[in-house]
Amino acid sequence: MPFADLGDVRIRYELASQAGPVLVFSNSLGTDYSMWDPQMATLSRHFRILRYDTRGHGGSSVTPGDYTIEQLGRDVLTLLDTLDIDRVDFCGLSMGGSTGMWLGINAPERIDRLILCNTAAKIGNPDTWAARIAMARSDGMKPIAAAVIERWFTPEFRAAHPERSLPAQKMLENSPPDGYASNCAAVRDADFRAALARIQSRTLVIYGAKDPVIPVADAQFIADRIPGSKSIELDASHLSNVEQADAFNQALTEFLLS
Repeated sequence: MPFADLGDVRIRYELASQAGPVLVFSNSLGTDYSMWDPQMATLSRHFRILRYDTRGHGGSSVTPGDYTIEQLGRDVLTLLDTLDIDRVDFCGLSMGGSTGMWLGINAPERIDRLILCNTAAKIGNPDTWAARIAMARSDGMKPIAAAVIERWFTPEFRAAHPERSLPAQKMLENSPPDGYASNCAAVRDADFRAALARIQSRTLVIYGAKDPVIPVADAQFIADRIPGSKSIELDASHLSNVEQADAFNQALTEFLLS
């Protein structure tokens, strides 16, 4: 479990040791890098995988103040510099997808292929985020986790696979409240709608047909505005990489190796 000191923040990360192109995984709000466990066996056959805990999450430090997506994107660039990695493929889900959009727009020389999963150019509205931030800071993460888990997975998946949905809920419950609230502010303020056309990386958009967090129209908006992008719909809710792991892994593998 190595850590990288990146100036004002300490980031926990894991980097596979084998040779090959580097694939970075970036997490959803309220998770740590273990959310990508369902991808490791398949994708590590072809890639050197770098996954990390976003600032304010998991084993990474919780720095004060509201965060921005630019700040989270610059954390990625500084981590890559620290590890002497020049150019990567990048896969981000939800908030991680927002980070990916920022990187694609502002650091195109560092991103080869870009996978944006269950994300939108503008996620939610200020009132919803204000209520979420207030709840995290006043009541902690358990009431948030109980509500959010119902949006992360379909009822059918939660009933059939509690061994996969309950650990995700526990991960959210254990997320640091202050770090969670600070990252909520980053997602609240991010808006890439006018800048998507500037992304030149080959891009795949993955979305869930049953995702109440990211409506299908919001995912299609991204795909329509990034030049040459491809999109794929999965029969899943928000954490499509867990709920439809096999289909998700196949989509990633085919796109990245094509």
